[in-house]
Amino acid sequence: MANTKSAIKNVRKAARNAARNQAVKTRLKTLAKTVSRAAAGPDAEAARAAAIAYSSALDRAVKSHVIHRNAASRHKSQCAKLIFVAKK
Repeated sequence: MANTKSAIKNVRKAARNAARNQAVKTRLKTLAKTVSRAAAGPDAEAARAAAIAYSSALDRAVKSHVIHRNAASRHKSQCAKLIFVAKK
């Protein structure tokens, strides 16, 4: 249990940040599933739009330090590969 005022504040802050981070990560997972479903489907334009939305969300998550920039880069690369294969 936190004893000092600053430690108590840090516990509150950590809980608030964890809730925010969880919401962002959940959104990223949903967008990733949307991209994979769109890539499997016949509509290439929908897959491209989903990939753009996913990449944008990844960049925003990196900016707010929710995920590491290398992880985001890796996910964007895999997404681009999926879209390229779906286009053929």
